[in-house]
Amino acid sequence: MGAGKSTIGRLLSHELGLEFIDSDKVIEERSGADIPWIFDVEGEQGFRDREACTIDDLTSMNNIILATGGGAVLREKNRQNLQSRGQVIYLLTSIEQQLERTAKDRNRPLLQTENPELVLRKLLAERDPLYKSCADVIVRTDRRHPRAVVNEILRHVRQLNQA
Repeated sequence: MGAGKSTIGRLLSHELGLEFIDSDKVIEERSGADIPWIFDVEGEQGFRDREACTIDDLTSMNNIILATGGGAVLREKNRQNLQSRGQVIYLLTSIEQQLERTAKDRNRPLLQTENPELVLRKLLAERDPLYKSCADVIVRTDRRHPRAVVNEILRHVRQLNQA
């Protein structure tokens, strides 16, 4: 959360001339409801079920830049689909940066709590190994201009494509 997936994804898609797709937006469009509502009505499990179907569909597409929600890596099938059907970029961001970027965002159900920092620390402890296990490239985004992050990603992707 707050790593810059949407901003960086859009810039990267522009640079590469590819379509940008945000899986969370697709889930909202398909369900006709926003993510907080899905969490309220169906719980996290219901949301994760929708997310898995959406990621399966989207990773079957060619020539796209896909931004997934931060919890997409929790399911092994999602990790397998992401790894086997594309190149995975992990945007690594500090807890402090995440707190700054998400402080006023009410569209993040997992952070609607008394202690969002504690939640972010728990999420990172659980998810970081999963992100690293499926990432082709890891890029730090803290205090960096999005263009600098995109340029670094482009260098890595070009290297991967030459290998």
